[in-house]
Amino acid sequence: MDSLGLPQPMAAQNNCEEGDNIRNDSKSKEVKASLAHSTVALVEKEPEEIDPWDLPELKDTGIPWSALDTKGKVLRVLVSVGKFILLLGFLYIFICSLDLLSSAFQLVGGKTAGDIFQDNTVLSNPLAGLVIGILVTLLVQSSSTSSSIVVSMVSSGLLSVQLAVPIIMGTNIGTSVTNTLVAMTQAGDRSTFRRAFAGATVHDFFNWLSVLVLLPLEVASGYLYEVTKLIIDSFQIQSGEAPDLLNVITDILTESIIELDQSVISGIATGDPAARNKSLIKKWCQTFTNTSLMNVTVPGPENCTSPSLCWVDGNYTFTLKNISETYNLQKCKHIFVNVNLPDLAVGLILLILSLLVLCSCLILIVKLLNSMLKGQVASVIKTILNTDFPFPFAWVTGYIAIFVGAGMTFIVQSSSVFTSAITPLVGIGVISIERAYPLSLGSNIGTTTTAILAAMASPGDTLANALQIALVHFLFNISGILLWYPIPFTRIPIRLAKSLGNITASYRWFAAVYIISFFFILPLFIFSLSLAGWKVLVGVGVPLVVMLILIIVINVLQKRKPRCLPSVLRSWDFLPLWAHSLEPWDKVVGVCTAKCCCCCKCCQLAVEGEKHSEKESVENNSKSHIAVYDNPAMSAEKEVENELKILKMSRL
Repeated sequence: MDSLGLPQPMAAQNNCEEGDNIRNDSKSKEVKASLAHSTVALVEKEPEEIDPWDLPELKDTGIPWSALDTKGKVLRVLVSVGKFILLLGFLYIFICSLDLLSSAFQLVGGKTAGDIFQDNTVLSNPLAGLVIGILVTLLVQSSSTSSSIVVSMVSSGLLSVQLAVPIIMGTNIGTSVTNTLVAMTQAGDRSTFRRAFAGATVHDFFNWLSVLVLLPLEVASGYLYEVTKLIIDSFQIQSGEAPDLLNVITDILTESIIELDQSVISGIATGDPAARNKSLIKKWCQTFTNTSLMNVTVPGPENCTSPSLCWVDGNYTFTLKNISETYNLQKCKHIFVNVNLPDLAVGLILLILSLLVLCSCLILIVKLLNSMLKGQVASVIKTILNTDFPFPFAWVTGYIAIFVGAGMTFIVQSSSVFTSAITPLVGIGVISIERAYPLSLGSNIGTTTTAILAAMASPGDTLANALQIALVHFLFNISGILLWYPIPFTRIPIRLAKSLGNITASYRWFAAVYIISFFFILPLFIFSLSLAGWKVLVGVGVPLVVMLILIIVINVLQKRKPRCLPSVLRSWDFLPLWAHSLEPWDKVVGVCTAKCCCCCKCCQLAVEGEKHSEKESVENNSKSHIAVYDNPAMSAEKEVENELKILKMSRL
């Protein structure tokens, strides 16, 4: 054998074996990589298996109670009592700031709201009436104010009860935006924001879904009108007075800041020309009105009060009329009583201040609750609020929560205040969304009971219509609860709110898009279509509604029975990415915010550079002057020049 021949095939064989080993290694690596990838996928799926809606555990990081000495226990009790007092104080200021926020919105847009209500030709369209109810409640941030305007218009005969029903539905939707805005203040933490925004929007979805079902039913059959008319005709209801519960406490602070004359907005809505020139800011809190029968002149006999009280003397016609004269007795004592500013300016000032106070109080309330609700306290509260009764009475728990929500709203006399108060509790994980849902439903009922009592304070001739409108509001919410609560499958608002919460947790900017779209763009779009007439409304609205229903049906089938769909429709991948995913839009928002931040930084750097250059130029000038006066050579040259000038002058 050749000594050189043997190694060559061995080398070739070794190279082949090494190549095979490399291939096998690469294959094994590919297998390992695929396994690793599948493992990663499994690892990534693990958080999905953990329900993000489970209430977090509020751990007690302090020293246990048993480990404290007597001094420590006394100190902890005092600190806890102090925190509780602070919490009550912040809640009080929070409620007062919501009242001031409502007053600010009324000052900014109250007269506009009155003008909107005045157009009866628009209100004859039920969709336009619904949108007007939403927009007016958004303008004044108070469903009670917008409802009182509707009641006054019905009482004066300017608006029938049938036309007022869609407006009442709209006020129910408009008042739910307050707690949604409150949830926006908790956008700092992703999981907290997910729960808070879902807990706030579950109220929105309930109102929207109830309107989608009950408004067509009302237009087709007059269900709400007919049932409430039967109730009014069946009972002999006497006039009463609405109780002042929480207002007795909050009015002490709010009325020292601002008092509004609610009759101005109602006067504009009912067509009173004198109300248009009046200010909403109340200046005289105590007045006296004297009504007396006086002899007055009128343009002609047809303007007399009655033929027996009418006589003509030459070119003048006289009659007897009841003339009311109002005497101002005592001025109000709020801050803006002597301020010579227009309503818009005062409203903007109050709007900014009330929003600052509201956000500050909300942040402090959340901080205090996080520090107080720890350990055993948190477990006890969460157990009381979220635990169902044992079988077979578990179904009773939700209805008790509805009664609790109604009672608490009746006490605070505002559904927006109650739902805004429970929103941070949902965010930090004390109340689950499943429990917040019946509490919100009860809040809707509670605010209608207050309206019923307020309507019972109406005069006898307008009591029936005012009370019927209030009962329409009550029956609307009761019907919505029967639609979307008793059967667990029908609790669609909870599932929709959770889906929206997941989206806003990933893309927080979408929360602002939701509020602007559902409470401003969509109502204005429907309102513009309704103004164009029924033909345009049906021609544009029906195809959009059909397309929306098809999209919802396809989405449901894609998740549950994809085999029923064609292969193309089993996913939305055939569409461009921007049409079925928020990720491209998220990049656009990120780029826009980055550019805005960059522009702000560039402007700030440019301003700082200009200031720096000005400072350097000033310093250089001062240094040059100092150098001139300090340099002896230059000073000597100046002396020589001065002497030459003196010699020339002397020769002349």
